[in-house]
Amino acid sequence: MMEYKGYPATVRFDDRADTFHGEVMNIRDVVTFQGRTVKELRQAFRDSVDDYLDFCAQRGEEPARPFSGRFVVRANPELHRRIALAAAKEGMSLNAWVLERLSQ
Repeated sequence: MMEYKGYPATVRFDDRADTFHGEVMNIRDVVTFQGRTVKELRQAFRDSVDDYLDFCAQRGEEPARPFSGRFVVRANPELHRRIALAAAKEGMSLNAWVLERLSQ
């Protein structure tokens, strides 16, 4: 995996074409890049992210960010109840309690 300006990307190698292909992950837009060498690939990745950010700026749009800081976790009702009770016992919101546990 690669990362540039907070944008992670996956890379795969096409043996037939002898080329690396990459794509920025976790955004709604499609940002891809390729290169025949690792050096070319890295430069193409940086250029693609910079081009994407410039394109968004020219259009007056906020660029998509790979991670918003929000995600949904589904739990069975009993686990949800136990977590909510544990948070309440510590005088914390459910969100604050879960964040504290995840940070550990």
